[in-house]
Amino acid sequence: MYKIKVEKRLEIPRYFPVLIPLFSITISLILMGITIWATTGKFSNALEAYKEMFSWPFIPECGLSDTIQKMIPLMLTGLGLTIVFRMRIWNIGAEGQLYLGAMATTWGALFFLKDFQNPLAVPILLILGTLAGAFWGAIPGVLKAFLNLDEIVATLMLNYIAYYWVNYLIYGPWKDPHGYNFPLTAMFPEHTWLPSMGDTGIHLGIFIAFGMVVIVYILMNKTRWGFDLKVMGDNEKAAKYAGINTKKNIIFAMMLSGALAGLAGAIQMLGVQHRLQHGFSPGYGYTGIIIAWLSRLNPWATILVSFLFGGLIVGSEQLQIIMRIPISLINVLQGIILFSLLASETIFRYRIRIVKR
Repeated sequence: MYKIKVEKRLEIPRYFPVLIPLFSITISLILMGITIWATTGKFSNALEAYKEMFSWPFIPECGLSDTIQKMIPLMLTGLGLTIVFRMRIWNIGAEGQLYLGAMATTWGALFFLKDFQNPLAVPILLILGTLAGAFWGAIPGVLKAFLNLDEIVATLMLNYIAYYWVNYLIYGPWKDPHGYNFPLTAMFPEHTWLPSMGDTGIHLGIFIAFGMVVIVYILMNKTRWGFDLKVMGDNEKAAKYAGINTKKNIIFAMMLSGALAGLAGAIQMLGVQHRLQHGFSPGYGYTGIIIAWLSRLNPWATILVSFLFGGLIVGSEQLQIIMRIPISLINVLQGIILFSLLASETIFRYRIRIVKR
């Protein structure tokens, strides 16, 4: 008699961190091609879809500026989740934290600093959005640290609270009376907009995002606090025995993760939208989960992965126009990528043996 035995690899080859994401994306694209083929009934449609998806978003004369615009909130949410994932805290609430940041920035632009025509207006609004995201991240952080409440459930439920609270505002008290009954606020005053670089449509938020990459890298790899996070992620009991204040680190990490997501919402408002409206986020916070894992929790790698996923979103919009492929198929692709990543991670970290009983 034989049985299948799953064993953890004692030594993982150095090329695995590069091979795992490449393998996951390749499998995902193959499965997505089969899905498009089955949906449309033509194999040529899958090839045409890939051609549009991987050309249009990266051509300067076409969709490159849109790709970079979408890359910014993806990078920031991915960075925030990288911090908490390093310590094995599963923050699924980046989307709600992004919404809170956008809401606070909107309040500041339309009411608090409406007549404050000063160069400091934009930095103040960015700080407001960042603090709002940090506050929304601190709630599940405190519940996790002191009550050991499951952070997955807490952050996920807070997403719905943030989403429907914003909807209440834009459908109710903040609704633009001159907006032809659409669910959106009035346009922000121009002195609150993030400056753009010429006619490219790319705003200065890109430099803020790159600056956050450097800061997160230093925090995680060059400081005592970053070492404490790694120890907590490897073994929380050992961290407590070593004298690490785990409760304080959980709360602070969740606040920092929420702050980066809130900053993403603030930049999206001031640099792209210039008003709060229904569905302004195509799921940046949820996509940040995939970005953090595909980046292998490496802050520098989030730049490339965010750029590629920004192109995926822009390419999907193009597919809707040209080939009339629904956006739901693109959401399917993102889910397939995450599932393939988790499956390949398991396959590469564990080996399967057939042994005698």
